[in-house]
Formats: sequence, C-alpha cells, structure tokens
Amino acid sequence: MDNSFHSMLDLRKYPYMNILLQLFWTFLKVNLLSTSGPASVGLLYHETVGKFVTEGEFVQAVGLSSVLPGSDALQLAMYIGYAAGGFPGGMVSLTASILPPTLIILGVTMVLHRLRREAWVANFVEGLAPAISVLMVFTAWKIFEKGGETSWIGWTLGIASLAAMWFKIPERLVIVIAGIVGVIFLSS
Repeated sequence: MDNSFHSMLDLRKYPYMNILLQLFWTFLKVNLLSTSGPASVGLLYHETVGKFVTEGEFVQAVGLSSVLPGSDALQLAMYIGYAAGGFPGGMVSLTASILPPTLIILGVTMVLHRLRREAWVANFVEGLAPAISVLMVFTAWKIFEKGGETSWIGWTLGIASLAAMWFKIPERLVIVIAGIVGVIFLSS
C-alpha cells in the first residue's frame, strides 16, 4: 500500500475518531465480558472512569440510568458515550452495547428456525410451558409474601387482578389500576 493510505489511517491526526473507536471497543468488550445490566456497572466503572468520564459523572450516570425507564446498561452507555464524544459518541456506545446480544439472538434464531420442525424441539418447548408457569406462580408468591400485605385487602386485590387478567383485560391496565388501588387503600 502506498504512504498516502497509511497516513490516512493514522488516528493521531483524527483524535475524535480515536475516541469513537475507543468507546466502541470499550462497550463491545464490556458487553461481551458481562451479563449486562447491574452486573456490568463494576466493569464499566473500571473501564470508563478516568478515561472517558470522571468518578462524579459516572455516579451521576448510574443514578440517572437507575431512575429512567428502560435498560440501565444502555442508558449508561449512551450517557458515557455522549459525555466523551457528543451525540456520535452516544450512538457508537449504544451500537457497541447492543451488537453482541443482537448477534447472539440472531444466531440462536437462525438455528431454531432450522430446527423448528424437529419433533424433539416441539417436545422440548411443550415441556417448558408447564415449568415456566410453575416458576411464574412461585415468583408471584414470593413477591406477594415480600410485599408485606397479606390481609384481606391484599388477597382481594390479588384475586381481583387475577380475575381481570383471566377476562383478558390488558395487563398494563391491570397493573396500573392495582397500583392505584394499593396506594389508596394500603398506604398508611
């Protein structure tokens, strides 16, 4: 290759591009080495504080991403990327964060698509349904126990919510109404 091509690839001439590449590599690495979400915060702290953001900015980012709806890890990636490289930095960080799980899901989907007509796959899925149902019941019971309200009001609210879902009332509506009723009747 000629020298003009090598000089064009010299990232020292383009410090902004270097930051974007570092952001991409950092968030790709974090999302490949962790399970994401709250588990990745420690690794992200180690990889970004002092390099892209200060410790104070990182603490603010974690606090902000915790109170906003949606994925904490993706919001943290966008915040740090934006702080380091503006809007392009936020987009690069977001892309690097969603790339590994997206590729994994696409790969699994392609494999399952090829195997979907296999009898053992259908039997496997059929066997999973009752196990997942029981798991959901146990999880709901644990949440109900930890909620602290097991008086007649709590039981009535739970049974009414179950009946509403049985009659196919949208789940979001049931949850919102149950929350409002809980605030009105169960607040002390």
